[in-house]
Amino acid sequence: MTHMTTPDTLPTVDALKAQARRLRGSLADAGSDVGHSRSLELLAAQYGYRDWNTLRAAADRPRPNRPMPPVQAGDRVRGTYLGQSFTGEVVALRQMNGGSHYAVTLQFDAPVDVVTFDSFSSMRSRVSATIDADGLSPQHTSNGVPHLRLELRD
Repeated sequence: MTHMTTPDTLPTVDALKAQARRLRGSLADAGSDVGHSRSLELLAAQYGYRDWNTLRAAADRPRPNRPMPPVQAGDRVRGTYLGQSFTGEVVALRQMNGGSHYAVTLQFDAPVDVVTFDSFSSMRSRVSATIDADGLSPQHTSNGVPHLRLELRD
């Protein structure tokens, strides 16, 4: 009988992927080479889930001690990036550090100039950054302004 771990007791997706890599290495050391996908499937079975996608979905569910992300993939957002206003769409979001930060990728509606010099421009249409639960990046410019600031609805 397989015991299914509840979403409240599951490791993070990053931790599960690390376990799958270790499992793959251990199996290779024992003479059983398996691919990455197969190691994910074997790990899911160890946790009592039908497949990797089901395990990942369970691990991604919000938990009482893990706050909801400030945005979701597909959300329309606005804010500032390196001091420049933008509107755009969240194209990817990944939880980091147990939910205290998120890796976010944004597609801007119109390119944003990320250089402040008058004689030089560098336009960006897509950026990836880290944000916290308030939609602010922990990285700051030299004048103390967060690289990325999302305007979140309450």
